[in-house]
Parts: sequence; structure tokens; C-alpha cells
Amino acid sequence: MKQFIFKFAVSILLAISMTGCSQKYQDVQDTMSLALFGYDDVALPPQQVTDLPYASMYAKVEGSAQAFLVLAYAEPVNGQENEKTRFQLKWLSANGEMLVTENGRIVKTVNLLNANLLGSYSDQPDPLALGLLNESTPKQWQRIVDWQPGNNFSIVLYSQFENKGTQTILVNDSPKETLYFVEHVHAPQINARYQNHFWLNAASGDVVASIQMPAPGFAAIETTVLKPFAGESK
Repeated sequence: MKQFIFKFAVSILLAISMTGCSQKYQDVQDTMSLALFGYDDVALPPQQVTDLPYASMYAKVEGSAQAFLVLAYAEPVNGQENEKTRFQLKWLSANGEMLVTENGRIVKTVNLLNANLLGSYSDQPDPLALGLLNESTPKQWQRIVDWQPGNNFSIVLYSQFENKGTQTILVNDSPKETLYFVEHVHAPQINARYQNHFWLNAASGDVVASIQMPAPGFAAIETTVLKPFAGESK
């Protein structure tokens, strides 16, 4: 049954990409997406994940099932000085839900059930983009987020990153050595505090896995990158 759903979702999304989006994104790599949102966690056989020629990840919204997502669109973003090459990656589900990430951080969500992040903005480079492994990378950061419902606009978030040392995690059933960072977030305007968690490739500094609240009060979203987008710097 899962194999049938898998093939059915692929056919739907291929049809969408060939009709409404093919001209707009004709210069974008990896223009295909797949996600399975259901009552049961999706976990594909490791070899099947390896054989797929697309960037992919697992994602799980707190309280829902794990989904398998394949990259739909990759759009270059104008970066700031000393940042790594930056792309806005759009991960789309068969039901129209979308996660948008930059250097592993969720910067926008579309069509999630309870709340959606409309945007994340900063005149300072994200430490994730600069590379948290670098001694020179600031461990403090400030940004602004907008979200709905509730007309929450221009909420300032202050972040402090803490290195928690090395951890070995499983990615596609294979052990990966990572550096684990906790991002302590404070939103004084609404008296909120929370944490984001990032597991970074110990060699490149790229985000391998994360647990993120896109904005204060959101359900946490777990992500695990199975195959990274080839266009991002390593």
C-alpha cells in the first residue's frame, strides 16, 4: 500500500511541476518533490533513499507522523559578506504543505495545520550560514519573525548558541558524527523563551538534523537531511 501511495504522489507532483511551475523554475535544479503525510511514520529502506537522485529529508511536526520529503525548488538568495553559498530550499508535500529552509533553518512554512511562519528577517548573517564550527562566527544573533494566526508581526528574537559537544546520530540507518548546538531564543516582546537544536556535520558544519520551533509557541519540527542539496557549499 505504501509503495502505491509513493508512486501516486510522485505522479501528482510531476504533473504539477510540468504545468504550473516548469517555466517559472526552469533554471532550478531538482524540480521534483514528494512527501507522505499520514497517520503512520514513513521510513523508507536506506537503499531506496540512496538510489533516489533527489535531495531528501525526513520531517516530523510534533504530534504528527514522520514524512519523507524530496526537494521541490532551490532558489539562490543574495547572501551577506563571508556567508556560505545560500539557497532557499522548498520542500513540498503532496497535500500542499511546504517547509522553506536556508542553511538548515526553517524560514517559512505554508499550509501547516495550526500556524505558519510568514517570514524570518535579519540584517545580520545567520551563524548557521557563517558556520558555527568557525571560531570567528558570532554566537549571538538577532532577527525578526512574522507569523499567523494572531497577526504577529515584527517580533524580535534574540539567540545565543551553545556548543554541547559531539554526538553520534543515525541518518538513513548509518552513524554520523555531529556537533550538537543548542540555540537559546528569547522574545522579550511576548515574554517567551524556547530552544532550537541543531546537529552539524563535524567536517563541513552543514545541518544534518534539527528540532526547531519556527516561531514562539509553534509545534516543534524535527528534520533529518538524508541527501543534501548538491548546490550548497560543503
